Formats: sequence, structure tokens, C-alpha cells
Amino acid sequence: MTLTAPVRTRLDAARAAARPQRVGRVVSAVGLGITVQGLDAAVGDVLEIGGPGATTSTATLAGPSVAASDAAPSAALAEVVATTPDGLRCMPLGRLTGVTAGTPARSTGRPLLVPTGTGLFGRVLDGLGRPIDGRGPLRAPDGGAVDLVPLHHETPSAMQRARIDTPLQLGVRVLDTLTTVGRGQRVGLFAGSGVGKSSLLSMIARGTDAQVSVVALVGERGREVREFLEDDLGPEGLARSVVVVSTSDEPALMRLRAAFVATRIAESFRDQGADVVLMMDSLTRVAMAQREIGLSVGEPPATRGYPPSTFSVLAELLERAGTDRVGSVTGLYTVLVDGDDHNEPVADAARSILDGHVVLDRKLAVTGHFPSIDALGSVSRVASKVTTPEQRAAATALRTVMAARRAAQDLLDVGAYQRGTNPLVDAAVDHQGAIDAFLRQGMDERADAASSWSGLARLTARLGGA
Repeated sequence: MTLTAPVRTRLDAARAAARPQRVGRVVSAVGLGITVQGLDAAVGDVLEIGGPGATTSTATLAGPSVAASDAAPSAALAEVVATTPDGLRCMPLGRLTGVTAGTPARSTGRPLLVPTGTGLFGRVLDGLGRPIDGRGPLRAPDGGAVDLVPLHHETPSAMQRARIDTPLQLGVRVLDTLTTVGRGQRVGLFAGSGVGKSSLLSMIARGTDAQVSVVALVGERGREVREFLEDDLGPEGLARSVVVVSTSDEPALMRLRAAFVATRIAESFRDQGADVVLMMDSLTRVAMAQREIGLSVGEPPATRGYPPSTFSVLAELLERAGTDRVGSVTGLYTVLVDGDDHNEPVADAARSILDGHVVLDRKLAVTGHFPSIDALGSVSRVASKVTTPEQRAAATALRTVMAARRAAQDLLDVGAYQRGTNPLVDAAVDHQGAIDAFLRQGMDERADAASSWSGLARLTARLGGA
């Protein structure tokens, strides 16, 4: 008797449901971690803690709302972060309310799955890739289900990466001209709290000419998320963006996973040949989440309490951005410097890995200078590869005049500078208004790269003729 395909499918499902399943037990839940015994699982696998049954599906692993609804799963999810002779050390991917010693645990046998595809445009996801915007399940443009891919993805080989030779428009004059970013570059935005990092990211999301924007809000205040989406990003920016959110009150592993989920989504678009901008706010909170995880599983604290794994995780995360054989992921990562100390451990480690850094100055912010970018303190390591000689000459001319003004600022403040001593300082003083007008830009003002470069050329011509 020959079975039809639907009958075979139902029989396979019935056999899978009837197959005995191994069930472990929670033996302890202390602090941020839990210990499970009686299961075999690898680091990175997802476990179901509690729940009515042992059903495992791609919908559960990627968040049930991907294929069903926005409801939370009945079983708590946890990820294996370490294996010891005493059992599996796990970190929760959600609340563990109600979990006690003896609660059953089941292995899903696979790592976290992440939704990808054009069905994600305009959607807001949590740290597990589940929609939280109240717009129902994720759907592909044709109405079908979105694709699911493993969270982990191989970093492009160093010898396979395409060279960075094309500029990327960010829509911010000072960045497009004085700190030019290339497609596939990784740049850090370094600043203290309240200096305008999130506002600058929202300008870039609206003004960039990249095909796709992926925004990761890691460790943000819950109050600020909706404000960022509605006021800063706006409907236009959100329409071509995918937003991943994990607020500061969520478990450390959720915050860490949000960063990798956003990176994986960006990689999936890059694999299709698209140029993607990945904006992450903030890298420092990713490091703090890894510090909580590392300390909870027994890692020794090292530099300022950060365990060694923190810096290896940062390198792993940042290296996944960049170019590949096709497509690119341009990474823009905010770094919250502790007490405006730009040499603190996370900032120092990030600066050594990234391909450039943009410094936001609190002194500029308090005077209403927006964006509060310190052009002289900001560097793009690939600017010389993506700009023409004429463009580099114009940028250098403006930088030289600004540097001369900064060197003589003390003399200018006390009135001790004598005009004629330095022609560069004279030019900076005479045209300070024009320089400030070029460096400043309104939140809703969009500047394309061509007009920014022509504006810089006119400005440097005036400076040279002073």
C-alpha cells in the first residue's frame, strides 16, 4: 500500500509525538543562573523550563509570535552557557517566576532561531526576534511565514572580504565630509550620557542611502523606546528599518542576545547582496550584560570587574559586521564612556577593534551645538580609501583652520591674541559663523553627500581667500 504525502506527514508527526523524551530537573536557581541536571545539551542550546508539555517547534525557538500570536510561551526559555560535572549552567531568556528546584526541563536540541527577510521591515522585535509592536505575527510580503535561521553565523574570512572603496552617505554633513564612512566600515560613537547619541543615530537612519537599516536598542530605558520610534526615527525611517529592543530591566542574556539577533538580521540581508547599516545603542550595555553573565557562571573579574570573556564577545560581535564577498554591513556602535573617560576598558577595547571613532563633546552639547561632534577628535580609518584627492584636501584645509583656532583659544579668551600672528587663526575667527553653520545641522534637516561636499568646497574657498 502506497501512502500519500499528507498521510506520511501525519504519521511522522505522530511518531515524533510518541517518541520518549528525556526530561531533566532544575536543581538550583541562584541569582542570574539556574543549574539543570539529567540532560545532555551543548553550549548555546535552548532549554524549556516548566510548561505543560515537551512540544518543540521552530515557532517556540524563534518566539511563538513568529508563526502564531504575540503571546508569550508557556514554558520559560533558558540558554546553556556552561557545562560542568554538576550539570548545565543556564541563563534565562525571560522571567523565571515560579521556577523551583525540581521543575522539569527539556532540551529543544537546537540553538535560538532568528526571523529574517523583507517581512521584518517596519517591525519592532524583542531580544529573541519576537514582534512586540502589536501588529500580529511576522509575515513575508506574499503573506507567507518569514524565514528562520540559526543565531550563530560564521564571520567572513579575512581573505574573502571585499575591500572598502565606496563611501556611504549618512545624511550628516560633518560625518560625510570630515569623517567619511565607507560601506562596510565599523565606527564607534563615543560619548557620555545625554550628549545626543540616540538623536544622531535617528538622523542617520533617516538620511542614509543604505538599502536597509537595522537598529538595536540594548539596555535602553523603556520610556525612551517609543519616543525614539515615533519622534526620532519616525514613520519614514521605520519603514525601511528593523528595530530590535531589549530594555534595561530584562535579563542579561536577553540584552546580550538582542545585539546578536540584530547582527544576524543584518547579516542575512548582506548575504542577499544588500548594503546594510547596523546601528547599536549601546555597545557598553552589551559589555555590561556579558559581565553579569560571566560573573554568574564563575569567571574571575579582571579589568574594572569585567571578566575576560567580555572582550572576546565584543571582538566576536564587531567582527561579524563589515564586508563579505557580496553586500556589506556598516556598523555604527554607540559607546557610553563612564564619566566621559574615553580610556575606560570598554571604550579602549572597542576603539582598538573598530575602523574609526566619532567623539561627541559635552561642551558642544550644552551650548546647543547639534550634532555635538568633535570633528578634530573624530577619525575614520578608511576615509582616504573612499574619497577623492580634492575632497581630502578640502577636509584637511578645514581641519587645519579649526585646529589653529583651538590651539589659540586660551589667548583668544583673555584677549591676548594679536591679529596677524597666525593667518589660520585669523581665518578661523573671521569665518567662525560660517564654520559653525556648516558643522551644525537640525534634527529634521537631511543633507545629501553631494551638497555637503560642495558646501565644504565653498567654505574652504572663503577660508583660503581670507
